Amino acid sequence: MKNSIVSYLVKRFLRFDKEQPFIFLSALLAFLGITLGVMVLLIAMALMNGFDKEFKNKLTVMNYPLTILPKFYGAVNQNLLIDLEGKFPNLKFSPYVESSVMTRMGRKIEGGYLFGVNFEDEAAVNSVLKKAIKKDTFNKYEVMIGKSLKDEFMLHYDDKLMYIFTQVEPGGLSMSPKIKRFKIKSVFDSGLTAYDKAYSYTSLTSLQTILHMPYNQYNGIHIYSENPKTDIARLKQVLPYNVVIKGWWEDNLNFFAALEMEKASLFIVLMLIILIASINIISSLLMTVMNRRGEIALLLSLGATRIEIKKVFLYLGIVIGIGGILAGVILGLSGIWIFSTFDIISLPKDVYPTTTLPLDLSLQDFILIVSGAFSIVVLSSYYPAKKASEVDILTVLRNE
Repeated sequence: MKNSIVSYLVKRFLRFDKEQPFIFLSALLAFLGITLGVMVLLIAMALMNGFDKEFKNKLTVMNYPLTILPKFYGAVNQNLLIDLEGKFPNLKFSPYVESSVMTRMGRKIEGGYLFGVNFEDEAAVNSVLKKAIKKDTFNKYEVMIGKSLKDEFMLHYDDKLMYIFTQVEPGGLSMSPKIKRFKIKSVFDSGLTAYDKAYSYTSLTSLQTILHMPYNQYNGIHIYSENPKTDIARLKQVLPYNVVIKGWWEDNLNFFAALEMEKASLFIVLMLIILIASINIISSLLMTVMNRRGEIALLLSLGATRIEIKKVFLYLGIVIGIGGILAGVILGLSGIWIFSTFDIISLPKDVYPTTTLPLDLSLQDFILIVSGAFSIVVLSSYYPAKKASEVDILTVLRNE
């Protein structure tokens, strides 16, 4: 037998047979099932990656890639900052002082944190603040607040906002909390309501003065790094024993572990669609084998080898499967482009920076989906092909 005969038989068996329409219908259902499975898998994985990337971007911006914290009071100081800036010129550092506060306007109260920063240094490590600062210069006791807090309290620029500090100071015969009014100078918008309500920024000297901290002492240092997981190891080698350094991911390990588990579970569940579709390939090929037993026996008696008969039915299943995979890839990639380009499904602007779905299909996921679908198709085609090659020539021809 020549390869041309194998390809001829594959084409012939793919044609619609009026006497056995269910065989063609079963093959068509297998094709559609694989197409649907691959399409849904591509879009679902792109959605998972998109939201995962979006959450990581948000957490990186407001939690900072790396942060140096003291083990003891006074451990993070100007000398340490100068030393790190000299040893790591490729990194950007922003010292800060922080305090837990409550903001009050009329009868409304919100809890949060007030950060004292050098705005020029902070703009280098925080893109949200950089966009909000523009060319503003902050004088003493001027503050930058989040958009959500501004909207909730119905504030305007140059309004006075009361900050109640958790630290207390003696007053007569009792202890009273520190209270200070700050003028609203600027507003930032991180895209996440929780951060916009909780975080406020003022100048470093303002907060150091209120907390009675020396000018060269800090509560920590924010660090911007392009490769934080690599740089954290380098920084640990030179940091003194009385400080610690942590990455943004260390506070969110459970969250991202849950995302990865959800992604893996979704992949397995949706791959079952392709597995179910492969059952139709098995049934379609088995029905074809049963219907063509006489032709198979005749081909074997005329000199066709069992390997060539196996190839015919193996290729038959692979053609159906590859056709479904290609159609699924085309539809899936088209769906990803449509959903990411057009505002078909709107997202709330107060939660996400875009109203379109965040879709991001990685090459690794694409290869995994296509290779997984192809493996299922090949395995599903092997058993019917094996049964076709085991046809007993004498028994079939005698009965025919």
